[in-house]
Amino acid sequence: MTKADILSLRREMVDICRRMNSNGINQGTAGNISVRTETGFLVTPSSLPYETMQPEDLVEMDFDGTYAGLRPSSEWRFHRDILRERTDINVVLHCHSVYATTLACHHKTIPSFHYMTGIAGGTTIRCAEYATFGTQALSDNALVALKDRTACLLGQHGQISLGKTLEGALWLAIEIETLSRMYVQALTLGEPPVLPDDEMERVIAQMRRMSYGQAPDDEGVNDLARPREAV
Repeated sequence: MTKADILSLRREMVDICRRMNSNGINQGTAGNISVRTETGFLVTPSSLPYETMQPEDLVEMDFDGTYAGLRPSSEWRFHRDILRERTDINVVLHCHSVYATTLACHHKTIPSFHYMTGIAGGTTIRCAEYATFGTQALSDNALVALKDRTACLLGQHGQISLGKTLEGALWLAIEIETLSRMYVQALTLGEPPVLPDDEMERVIAQMRRMSYGQAPDDEGVNDLARPREAV
């Protein structure tokens, strides 16, 4: 990556950090973001308000734990470990969104009460076991909860959402918070019914087709949307 590319990436990271707060999925200096680079990753610094954060404040880290610049986020371990293990993604976004954290405080996994649960890649959005913030134990627990998934809750802590891009990770985090809010509200009427695994498999397959730019319609099952012929 050129210096111009790195500067553009740093600016985008700061923008996404501020948008986490403006979208209501994060508060104050809570939460953190990392993005893969050619030699390691960039991560947000510790305890620096997003409204005053500048592109040069973002911390360069290597996978051996060494860094240059300000002190990295206390959660740098799970950023490092997720990026090192999950070569399918480039961004790790962590926030303390209210409804996701509410469920995490009860160690609740989000079941397939709604088909959009499939956006994280499976039939559930798991909740990781609790561990002290900033510890290797928290990172280890997060990796377990994220197996074959792109999002999880952290027990009595918050949520993690992954993405190939910063925009994608932010979108997913907002969707996880929306699902969490719906689930909390559904629980006021009792435990909601869940969709069966075979239906969720169809939903997830359809979501994957759409993410590759293909139509969601299954030929032979539904009538197909098709462009009009030119007159």
